[in-house]
Amino acid sequence: MRYVAAYLLAVLGGNESPTSKDLKKILDSVGIETDDERMNKVISELNGKNIEDVIAQGNGKLASMPAGGAVAVSAGGGSAAPAAAAAAPAAAEEKKEEKKEESEESDDDMGFGLFD
Repeated sequence: MRYVAAYLLAVLGGNESPTSKDLKKILDSVGIETDDERMNKVISELNGKNIEDVIAQGNGKLASMPAGGAVAVSAGGGSAAPAAAAAAPAAAEEKKEEKKEESEESDDDMGFGLFD
């Protein structure tokens, strides 16, 4: 990701075709070590391409990906989804109770209270 960011910064700065030297200069300026193999891979993949087109293609791919828990609910069949939905509040209540107990215990461990 650091190499892609450096490449994008170089292009944003007006360099249409950044080299490994350009990316190293950017990354060294903020104290990031470089791996020549990975850096050259990014350069070879992006060299000669319009960055705006690459970003637009990536946005299109991201838009087609499912996000959140919607897939799990729609993919679940029959009564599995309602059973899971009913179990979730019970588990949440148990966690809340455990947290309350822990907070009370932590006050006792300190040996004094805030308002004593």
